Amino acid sequence: MQIPFTSSERASLGVEWELQLVDRESRELSPGAVEILEEMRPDGAEEHPKAKHELLQSTVEVITGVCTTVEEATADLAGTVAEVAAAADRRGLGLLCAGTHPFTDWQTQLISPKERYLQLVERMQWLARRLQIFGVHVHVGVRSPDKAMPIVNALTQYVPHLLALSASSPFWVGCDTGLASARSKVFEGMPTAGLPHQLPDWGAFETYMETLIATGSIQSVREVWWDIRPHPGFGTVELRVCDGLPTLEEIGVAAAVSQCLVEQFDTQLDRGYTLPTPPSWILRENKWRAARYGLDADVIVDERGTVRPVRQALLDLAEDLTPTARRLGCEAELAGIERVLAVGASYQRQRAAALAAGGDLRAVVDGLLTELRDGLPATGPATRPDGPVPGPAACAGGHAA
Repeated sequence: MQIPFTSSERASLGVEWELQLVDRESRELSPGAVEILEEMRPDGAEEHPKAKHELLQSTVEVITGVCTTVEEATADLAGTVAEVAAAADRRGLGLLCAGTHPFTDWQTQLISPKERYLQLVERMQWLARRLQIFGVHVHVGVRSPDKAMPIVNALTQYVPHLLALSASSPFWVGCDTGLASARSKVFEGMPTAGLPHQLPDWGAFETYMETLIATGSIQSVREVWWDIRPHPGFGTVELRVCDGLPTLEEIGVAAAVSQCLVEQFDTQLDRGYTLPTPPSWILRENKWRAARYGLDADVIVDERGTVRPVRQALLDLAEDLTPTARRLGCEAELAGIERVLAVGASYQRQRAAALAAGGDLRAVVDGLLTELRDGLPATGPATRPDGPVPGPAACAGGHAA
């Protein structure tokens, strides 16, 4: 089976941002995507070019065109989000983004009326129905399929960095899970999600996809939802590990890290280097540590068991990538790592908001609505809980799911 790879301009950039629609009164997730997207659809077009349906009717996905710089990509997103926000506001709905909604029960949600989503739910049943989760995906262009799998394999060592930085899903159906990223663990329930298989080259990728399709495991390559995957149709490597990010500033940070890493690995391949393929046990353990502890995780950096705080690893990464960022024009966005570390990742800000409100998770929704509108706060919360915060009595132990 041959899978054509539509080569892209090197280091070109595209970003996808999954937004939640919430009722401004109840703060619950609320269906509205069908009406909003129909209102936004240009005359004569099948759909809006940059605003799309997702699995749930309470979600609108906004996407960029093919961009050159991170600044261009975030500006592109901002323009589409303004359109979605105006249409949502007319229906009493607000926009926010986080890896999960703090308290809406996934069993109350309506599936989008698109055939591919209805088929997905029919096949996957409970696993698909509970996918009330939201992420940010970053595409970075590569010129050759021969580079795609080596770059994917090398990128996996940075899964904990990106997940810790973006972790924004401590709550699930009204309970504090005790995790920084519950979304990542929910999504791993899907049989073709999670860490990518370490395939040596494009031929091995084609063989693997052919086997999955021939055995009826998937119907198309699009149904392999790895944390990092090649996207043949776009000619990109797609980084899908990030939780939903509440602000454009944080999206800029994730996009800058992603673009710089792919560009750096692309350059190393051009110079004849062999890119690293980290041991799978380290990848699994590090992803778990980032999902559980977020920015307080200690990640394993070699097979001897050496560990390093992920905070320091992020600062070291920013320093290493700065020359590449300078060439790509995203040095300012890459430096935003320090600001996120200073104000706290979203999971920390959400827990602080819940604690300040005595466990009322509506305050978390209000904070997320404000952040999407106004951006990353200037300072972090005075108190950052390092564990679960009190919640409804229905939660086991009064606070943890």
